[in-house]
Amino acid sequence: MADPVGAYARAVVAGDVVASRLVRQACTRHLRDIEEAGARGLLWRLDRAQEAIDFFAEVLYLPENTDAGDTVEEEIDAAPAAEPRPFILQPWQQFIVGSLFGWYTVNGFRRFREAYIETAKGSGKTPLGAGIMLYLLVADGQRGAQVFLAAVSREQAGIAWRDVLSMVDASPELKDLFHDGRRVNILSVPEDGSFMRPVSSEKRGLDGKRVHGALVDELHEHATPIVVNKMRAGTKGQRNALIVKTTNSGFDRTSVCWYHHEQSRKVLDGTVTNDAWFAFICGLDPCEACATAGKWFPSDECSDCDSWEREGPHWLKANPNLGVSLPWQYVRERVTQAASMPSEVSDVLRFNFCVWTLAISRAIDMGRWHSCQPMPSDEELVGVDCFGCLDVGETDDFTAWGRLWLFDDGRVVVKFRYWIPSIALERYPNRPYDEWKRTKLLDVTDGDATDYSLVRESILKDCHAEGIRSVYFDPRAARETAQLLMAEGIDMVPIPGGFALAEAIKRWKALIVSGHLCHGDEKILSWMASNTVLLKGAKGEERLAKERSPEKIDGIAALVTGIEGAIVRRERKPEPQYQFMVLGA
Repeated sequence: MADPVGAYARAVVAGDVVASRLVRQACTRHLRDIEEAGARGLLWRLDRAQEAIDFFAEVLYLPENTDAGDTVEEEIDAAPAAEPRPFILQPWQQFIVGSLFGWYTVNGFRRFREAYIETAKGSGKTPLGAGIMLYLLVADGQRGAQVFLAAVSREQAGIAWRDVLSMVDASPELKDLFHDGRRVNILSVPEDGSFMRPVSSEKRGLDGKRVHGALVDELHEHATPIVVNKMRAGTKGQRNALIVKTTNSGFDRTSVCWYHHEQSRKVLDGTVTNDAWFAFICGLDPCEACATAGKWFPSDECSDCDSWEREGPHWLKANPNLGVSLPWQYVRERVTQAASMPSEVSDVLRFNFCVWTLAISRAIDMGRWHSCQPMPSDEELVGVDCFGCLDVGETDDFTAWGRLWLFDDGRVVVKFRYWIPSIALERYPNRPYDEWKRTKLLDVTDGDATDYSLVRESILKDCHAEGIRSVYFDPRAARETAQLLMAEGIDMVPIPGGFALAEAIKRWKALIVSGHLCHGDEKILSWMASNTVLLKGAKGEERLAKERSPEKIDGIAALVTGIEGAIVRRERKPEPQYQFMVLGA
């Protein structure tokens, strides 16, 4: 049996199909997972993937003409369709549908429980999502399936609902199936009790659901995570449940959509491990140099980045259905209009090219981070100069305690331990805190503040066991902790933050580029590194921008503080150690 999912993945990875960097990562992930499936408790079932793909072609019909018919090279007029046409999935859509329904765990349940799909306007995301929900309703073998089209408002939920009804009306099989089970806002299958309906957060419309399937359309329009969270809560006990979130790019980096974009990116680049999360993110790419500099979106100032203003095959990276459901001429007109009307540029970037218009530049290229030299053995660390670094968290922040070993060959080895109060797990249920707690990477203390006595106990133990010479810390939140440790004989050295750490930040970045920062690809520190954002000052100097980082970076803050003390200051003033600064002075 031919494998359309694998064929698309191989073509993308080989460069035969134009696709964004994140789509290439999704395809690479699929091919890698097939090789590692047995060892990881996964199972690829091509037969189930093909069944879902065939459902679109054999059961679903699109009532309107969806084939624009033109290409990059030339325009070809498309005759309007006189009759509804079968919903023939394009290769990129086959990859999505086949992946969602072809991957299983060895216990017999579907692997993917959440899917995030981000493409440009006009790519047919809503009809695709509607078709997936119809499959879950009538062809998934689930009796009593409850399927929802979920939105903040009833009006928004009605958009996908109208697509569903159009498909039902155009399909002889579905029209007959729902003949006796169709009401104003419900489609039901009387034989097995399954139903689909649109729901919204108005009038508690999202509560008390047993969700087998949910489509959350246009996620970028959601002001809060309430819809996603309610649907996810409804999947409890539903072993093959699937939530599909479709969206254009947004602009608000505090939104639920940005969080899901970030979560998806981290899953694709390997920063976060989540086998139940599927991601497919289209968009223009920065050039290699800009990507290395930390940019995740193209720079208008760089001629080598993908340009939204210059037509070419790269437009397909954001618009995978360009020339199919979306005419090239439409995009040309939007670009021409934006070129003469600056007020339109932001919308064109977001809706037509999948660029987050207020997106930030991250501090580092995570590809270089992951390729740093391996962690030396514990035996190799014996006798090497060791220093400590500490960033004490407030409220729901991490408290990060790190140790730095400085090798003569330029390598800097770092190991960290983290604490967080239990209130943080309640406030951020979507973050991988629970997983880190289970795997003993993260210590969770009771209450709404970290138990700093446990932090001090760990620092004292490490200082005595490893001969730590000095501990460098940010004094803003650690004064009491530092004073108590000083009373125990630990050399505590306060290091002010902000732009005063500019040189340390340069050293940190240089260690990553050279591969000399040995961090062992530790999950929490890697997650924090991927979150790190830098802010430039008037003279080009940089500081850590916690306020602009999408999520926590406390471990990186501690690491930079440690580099300032253990490397930068010691080079400026060699041993004996510079005099300790009095707290509060």
